[in-house]
Amino acid sequence: MKNRLYNIVLVTLLAAALPLVSLAQVGKTQFSRPTSSEGLNYFESTKADQSPFEGLNIYWGAAFTQQFQALSHENSGAVELLEIGNGFNLATANLNLGVQLADGIQVNLITYLSSRHHAEAWVKGGYLQVDKMEMLNSDALNTLMEYVTIRAGHFEVNYGDAHFRRTDNGSALFNPFVGNLIMDSFATEIGAEVMVQKDGIFGLVAMTGGEIKGRVDRPDDRKASLIGKVGFDRQMNDDLRLRLAGGIYTTSKSISNTLYSGDRAGSRFYDVLVEGSGDDFRNGRVNPGFRSEVTAIQINPFIKFQDFELHGVYETATGASASEEGTRTFDQLAVDAIYRLDNLYFGVRYNTVSGELSSGDDVTIDRMQVGAGWFLTPNVLLKAAYVSQSYSDYPAESIYDNGKFNGVTIEGVVAF
Repeated sequence: MKNRLYNIVLVTLLAAALPLVSLAQVGKTQFSRPTSSEGLNYFESTKADQSPFEGLNIYWGAAFTQQFQALSHENSGAVELLEIGNGFNLATANLNLGVQLADGIQVNLITYLSSRHHAEAWVKGGYLQVDKMEMLNSDALNTLMEYVTIRAGHFEVNYGDAHFRRTDNGSALFNPFVGNLIMDSFATEIGAEVMVQKDGIFGLVAMTGGEIKGRVDRPDDRKASLIGKVGFDRQMNDDLRLRLAGGIYTTSKSISNTLYSGDRAGSRFYDVLVEGSGDDFRNGRVNPGFRSEVTAIQINPFIKFQDFELHGVYETATGASASEEGTRTFDQLAVDAIYRLDNLYFGVRYNTVSGELSSGDDVTIDRMQVGAGWFLTPNVLLKAAYVSQSYSDYPAESIYDNGKFNGVTIEGVVAF
């Protein structure tokens, strides 16, 4: 009944918006990432956008993905695994809506139309972004805003660089592989961030509520999250681009922090290493379980030389759940090497995670991927990846004891 009422309201709102169709257009708001292949290797929004403001405009877009999966899995046999075979996964889709309210001022809303974890449409988040304040008629403020971007609302926190290259439900054009990192740092939280950038040097500070949902109860059990980031990103010459970024995310107390479990859309490795009676929509990932407190640091080098790209992730996270007396640590390392040739690319990714479980066991997870992709157009991508992932040192009664999965996934992506 709840989902039916939601759909009725959604259709009613769309019908009410029909008179605005003449204002709507496919495209992008100012100071934002292109949704096509032009958005590859795009990180924070830059201040180089010179798109003219042509009055109030509504921009819309979408992203769709579909996979064919041919994976197999096994473990020690202590826990019986679900029998799986080859087949198509559920198609996923995003709807993106942006409104250019004034010159340098925009609002964005992202809705998951279809995802692995939710059968109904639901909102990822929405935020206001300010790159200019010319309406205040202040020369000093106008000069300051040449270097400053302000974002406020419910948005994807800018911790590290890995989230710029990950798959976000239906949006998979910027991820050269199928699937995200093993320890997937992604969270949407309510707050504000301020970024300053000049001549390739940038810094960011942000404060959020520390949780995926807004709430006012149990104030003694909640603290704000603080996010910081500094970096260098410069095109050294026609052939070479260098970037180095470092970020930190920290909160001392939370009812339900989701830095490593914030992706409610689900992973791309369906039904691997699950019991015969159930599913886990985050298959193939590792959640350290730091629901109460966490301090995480991520360092990301990026080198692009002609058609070759190298992107790295070093991450260390220390935290605990509310029931734990001490803290634990998980570390992650990932390296992507990509070679692009016109509309084709070939790549390899190595990803490893090690850390201490709440049970006290020290475990390690390793993944190797080899992939390739073909941009049929700037908005249509066909890619395939072979993945092999193994689990080491899990307790004998665990489903992951001597666990492993491998195989091929083919994914088609459309984004505009």
